[in-house]
Amino acid sequence: TNGSWTMAVFKPPNELYSGQRTAKSMFWRGHHRALISVSFDQRHWQALIDLIKTCVAVVFQLRESYGNVYSLFMGSKPAVVINGFKAMKEAIVTKSTDFAGRPQDLFINDVTQRKGVVMADFGPMWREHRRFALMTLRNFGLGKKSMEERILEEIQYIIETLEKNSDNTVSPQVMFHNAGSNIICQVLFGTRYEYDDETIKLIVRCFTEITKMINSPWAMLYDSVPLIRHLPLPFNKAFEDMEIFLNIARHLVNEHKRTRVSGEPRDFVDCYLDELENRDDDSTFSEEQLTRITFDLYVAGTDTNSEDHEIDRVLVGKDRVTFEDRLAMPYTQAVIHEIQRIANTVPLSAFHCTTKDTELMGYSLPKGTMIIQNLNSVLREEGQWKFPHEFNPENFLNEQGEFIKPEAFMPFSTGPRMCLGEGLARMELFLITVILLRKFEFIWPEDAGEPDFTPVFGVTLTPKPYTMKVRLRSDQ
Repeated sequence: TNGSWTMAVFKPPNELYSGQRTAKSMFWRGHHRALISVSFDQRHWQALIDLIKTCVAVVFQLRESYGNVYSLFMGSKPAVVINGFKAMKEAIVTKSTDFAGRPQDLFINDVTQRKGVVMADFGPMWREHRRFALMTLRNFGLGKKSMEERILEEIQYIIETLEKNSDNTVSPQVMFHNAGSNIICQVLFGTRYEYDDETIKLIVRCFTEITKMINSPWAMLYDSVPLIRHLPLPFNKAFEDMEIFLNIARHLVNEHKRTRVSGEPRDFVDCYLDELENRDDDSTFSEEQLTRITFDLYVAGTDTNSEDHEIDRVLVGKDRVTFEDRLAMPYTQAVIHEIQRIANTVPLSAFHCTTKDTELMGYSLPKGTMIIQNLNSVLREEGQWKFPHEFNPENFLNEQGEFIKPEAFMPFSTGPRMCLGEGLARMELFLITVILLRKFEFIWPEDAGEPDFTPVFGVTLTPKPYTMKVRLRSDQ
């Protein structure tokens, strides 16, 4: 216990869910009267925040005691946590439609106003816009620059930046974030920004602050204790940042409306405006929905020696790397995928919601049940991986040294709610990794001490700020 907050774990309570079998449950509740009485004393708020951080860690540990399916309360909201490949596959693949909803009363829903694609609930608007987004991203180019060409162009700017800092220590996180932002901004708006441009700095700042706040203790307080939602607390910054991003998007959409030629799209916004032009007035397509979906796609498009030898061997005599080269680089692919598995950047994914009364692993779940996917439990599950608890690229190689992708590899989740940016991310990861390792050595500074792998928790897990030394390879 901590002040008025209590946390207890107990075995199946029949009053939580009715049915043949009920999920085992953790109960977590705050008493509203006592919460309000703290009068915003920083020490009391910090105590609540520290407790919630502990509860987040507990979610990962409860599987050991309560199995692969258990329930919990977040404030007054019941939720079911699913763990392990078998339960995850049944929910997200086999019964994908039953589990394809999104909770609609969380902090992130208020920030996004329940528009866009990622946090939209299962229904016609979500279905139409997801289909349109995937089709447009897949077919993007139409005789113009392909997605791959845009990535390769942006990598040249990364190379120029690193060459200027060769033999020096650099902080690469902002540079890589700017590069990812530019790639998706070109796809969405046909616009590229210099890394020191104030607009890209503002976009990156707003995005970073929003994503950190969405999975912060303050967001959990917002979800758990509705009485505090209108108080002047730090979570209000996310609403301000979202409005700044949307105003930038609205300005760019208005510029497109002024300069576009119908039927000759230059980018995603033009494609959407063409579609909007051909739709009825009662369509789910609208300009406001367009600005919201640009945020979703922005989010989706931005979070060793043996490898060097393979890269050199495959690319000998070639001036240009292509995405197709990955087929001849099994070890490089294995390293990239193993980094994703170990990094586990989206450990709980975005919460799902049941769209109807259903069952999971024998448990009865009513319509509207919040679903939390513990992807970490799948990515490190014993029996699914040769080396589940250590970094080893052989997790993705067969006995012949060929690249394989186990079914349990789901860093972007899976099923109909799978991340919109999965294809773009795969292409970016391969091209950026191969091109930079072919040209540079990346060295951990001798005076930096041991690397700190404790992540910063936001929409994705990101590393703490760090520096590294960059050096041109001697054979370049």
